[in-house]
Amino acid sequence: MHKLKKLVVTTTLACSLLGFGVTSKTSAAEVSHSVQSGETYWKIASRYGVPVASLKKRNNQTSNLLHVGQRLTIPSTISQADKDLMAKLVSAEAKGESYAGKVAVATVILNRVDSSQFPNSVKGVVYQKDQGYYAFTPVQNGSINQGADSASKKAVNEALAFRGQGKGSLYFYNPKTAKSNWILSREVTVTIGNHRFAK
Repeated sequence: MHKLKKLVVTTTLACSLLGFGVTSKTSAAEVSHSVQSGETYWKIASRYGVPVASLKKRNNQTSNLLHVGQRLTIPSTISQADKDLMAKLVSAEAKGESYAGKVAVATVILNRVDSSQFPNSVKGVVYQKDQGYYAFTPVQNGSINQGADSASKKAVNEALAFRGQGKGSLYFYNPKTAKSNWILSREVTVTIGNHRFAK
C-alpha cells in the first residue's frame, strides 16, 4: 500500500511539473502588443513576422477594426533561427533585386514548407537535396553562410505576414540563365526584376 501511495504521488508530481513546463513554454513563445495609433493588422503582423490570419484568429477577431490601446496576443509561428536562415537565403538569392523580389523569394520558401511536395520545415526546404545537388544555389556554393541584410530580414517578416495568400509560387529562376527545360515549362505566376516565379 505504501509503494502504491508513493507511485501515485510521484506520478501526480511528474504530471504537474510537465503541465507547468508546457504552460510556461507556451506563454514564453507568445508576446503581447498594445495597439498604437495608425496601426493595422497588416503592420503588426509584418512587424512580428506572423500571418495576418493567425494574428486575428489568436485574438478571436473577424473584423479589421482595431482600437488604440487594445491588447493583442502575438502567436508564435516559426523560430527566430528559421527566420534568420530564411533571411540569409533571401539575401544571397535576391542580391541586387528589389524589396518586392526579396519578399517573393521568402514567400517561395514558405510556400514550399506548406506544400506536400516539399519538406515541412524551413530548414528542410532550405537544405533539400535532389540528385546530390541542393535546391538553392547559395546553399551549394556556401554564400548562404554570409550575414543577411536588414531588407532581407524585413522581407521575411512581410512574407510571413502574407503567408497563405498570393499565387502559390514554388519556384523562381532567371530566364536569361536557366538551362532546365523543366523549369521553363512551369506555370509562371509573376516576374519581378531578374526572377521569374512559377508553380
